[in-house]
Amino acid sequence: MNTLTSTNFNFPGQKNVYHGKVREVYTLENDTLVMIATDRLSAFDVVMPKGIPYKGQILNQIATKMMRDTEDIVPNWLTATPDPNVAVGEACKPYKVEMVIRGYLSGHAAREYKAGKRMLCGVSMPEGMKENDKFPQPIITPATKAEAGDHDEDISREEILKRNIVSEEEYLQLEEYTHKLFQRGTEIAAKRGLILVDTKYEFGKTKDGKIVLIDEIHTPDSSRYFYAEGYQERQDNNEPQKQLSKEFVRQWLIENGFQGLEGQQVPEMSDEYIKTVSDRYIELYENITGETFIKADVSNIQNRIDQNVIKYLQKQN
Repeated sequence: MNTLTSTNFNFPGQKNVYHGKVREVYTLENDTLVMIATDRLSAFDVVMPKGIPYKGQILNQIATKMMRDTEDIVPNWLTATPDPNVAVGEACKPYKVEMVIRGYLSGHAAREYKAGKRMLCGVSMPEGMKENDKFPQPIITPATKAEAGDHDEDISREEILKRNIVSEEEYLQLEEYTHKLFQRGTEIAAKRGLILVDTKYEFGKTKDGKIVLIDEIHTPDSSRYFYAEGYQERQDNNEPQKQLSKEFVRQWLIENGFQGLEGQQVPEMSDEYIKTVSDRYIELYENITGETFIKADVSNIQNRIDQNVIKYLQKQN
């Protein structure tokens, strides 16, 4: 099965390209950004050696749908999706923090809590909680954005302001947008029988100084979802929650001795395992969007993207 694990396009008016963990970002003239979602899979801030079929298309299509479903409350960078794996929008200067927001004690927060910590990014977590319990109010636990190969780091609001990473006025705006988006994401998820557990948002500033939502939102890569049905019962019985996220990949890696720590090797992923991951991502897509996933033509992904983007750019000129 063909997958898209790297790109090397040369679009008209191209100025530079940034290779992220899973996305390739091409900056063109006229402040145009072409963001390509590859099939790369990252866990514990490490990119896995093999791509996951359709993963890029799935992430891109969920994110662009969610951007359209939230643009009435928070402005975003997106202008078009000329290809299943591509989003085109306005180039922005990204803020160097990721706005992580958590409605439940899960994932990283649960691991910290289990280790005895009751403060996360300067926010206190109540005593007497168990994993996957709902917080009284969603908490924002920001992270500094890592350069390729580094781990994102937890940071407090106080530290962000002290180090002048973001000005106070702008940071308050980021917090407000984060709460609004999480509220809307929670409502969208509830309609699908899901609980939006936690997620992260990235913001940037346009050349006109406007703060906009960038990157992607509410996808299984940036978010964790639980199935709402049976949630309380599972909590009451101390059972693990049934979740829609890439946590299943992280768990598989942990079981196979990998947590991104120095000296650890990424375990071999068989083609059978890769197929199960791809199927899980398709299931995620259909559950999150409520729509049937339509597989794009992957016979020559590079060529397809190149043609679609160039056709789109020509129409703009």
